[in-house]
Amino acid sequence: MMDPNLLLIFSFILVVIMVSFGLGGAIHKRDLAFKQRKLELEAARAGADSPASAKKIEQLEQRVRVLERLATDRGQDLALQIESLRGPASADALPAELTNAEQRQRA
Repeated sequence: MMDPNLLLIFSFILVVIMVSFGLGGAIHKRDLAFKQRKLELEAARAGADSPASAKKIEQLEQRVRVLERLATDRGQDLALQIESLRGPASADALPAELTNAEQRQRA
């Protein structure tokens, strides 16, 4: 038969393994609960920032629309406005086609 000391060591190892699995399961369960709570809090924080982000995105889209309109719709007029902002001395140096466009705009 088996030596009693060997049986005692084997029983001790089995008890240690069972306790380890029990503690490992409890630790894993708490870790999962912690991660779930963390995700819930992050989602709540992202939801709170959402209106501010949406407002900022809307403002940026509005600015892009204005820039697109300036770049595409008013190429000649924009050049005239820039030259008029530079001062009256530079208005004399405008090409004839820009001066004609300015006259059409005033008419």
